[in-house]
Amino acid sequence: AKANQVIFHQSFGHANRAFEVPNSNDTRYRIASITKLFTAVLALQLHQEGTLRLDAPIQTYLPACGGALGSAVTVHHLLRHTSGMADVVAIKSKEQGVKEGIDLYQRPYTTDEIVAKYCAAPARDRPGAAFFYNNGDYAVLGKIIEAVEQRPFETVLSRRVLEPLGMTNTGMHHQHHVVPKLADTYFTRDDLSEALANDLPVYTENWYAAGAMYSTAGDLLRFAEALFTARLLDPASLALLMKRGLDDYGYGAWIYEDVVAGRKLTALMRPGQIMGVNTVLYRVIEPGVTVIVLSNTDKTNVDALAHQLSKELTR
Repeated sequence: AKANQVIFHQSFGHANRAFEVPNSNDTRYRIASITKLFTAVLALQLHQEGTLRLDAPIQTYLPACGGALGSAVTVHHLLRHTSGMADVVAIKSKEQGVKEGIDLYQRPYTTDEIVAKYCAAPARDRPGAAFFYNNGDYAVLGKIIEAVEQRPFETVLSRRVLEPLGMTNTGMHHQHHVVPKLADTYFTRDDLSEALANDLPVYTENWYAAGAMYSTAGDLLRFAEALFTARLLDPASLALLMKRGLDDYGYGAWIYEDVVAGRKLTALMRPGQIMGVNTVLYRVIEPGVTVIVLSNTDKTNVDALAHQLSKELTR
């Protein structure tokens, strides 16, 4: 889309390969870490309303998160992935996950139990010293948002973003929910000669505020347009979200400078990948170009595809 005008919206492949159910433009997809951008928006909404301090340590809002982590790591550190918090998921590759399983996501933990695991783990670095991408940062943010609002994260998300924007095809996924028109997901495996296989069974809700949402391309365009036209955040808060830190990461997304046809432009990229969940929301700020690619296999580099398409739309 460009300036909120849809230029191309088309679907390919199958939402369910066993029954050959085709993907369509109203197919819902799990969006994995695109969820983090929504979480960042919620945190900044609370900040601009004066109920959440970005410089406050975790313990201000979550007293149970004790030790040096709770007293030294701030909301800002969590948003920037510079908390120094260790990753409690020991799996470092899909091959290892297939062989050993993924405890944190294959057992029915509560969000309190998940956050407690991250809070109890020894720190891997000094807060603010290094960028380290970690779902734990945004899981803790989810519990902080709940503590400030005194409501479940899912309710806060619906009341503050989904309902006002009419995002009726978007929500938080739970393993026990049968979601109409939700695509099944498939990933390639080395032990199967790179053939597509069903994703490993998981409790999707365990990704929580870091990666448990589902949506459609149309709904994500509504979100992108609202975000960049001051309908979700005021200009000062949006500037905070877009300010680049370590690894070019802002709040909930990577922020890049790009040069297209001799023009220096700013781009926001928010990818999301979990096994066969393979998604990206890409926005070129100045011309108002949005590219959304939602896939239910890991066969394509959707980040590169979105970047290529954005250049074509920006020339």
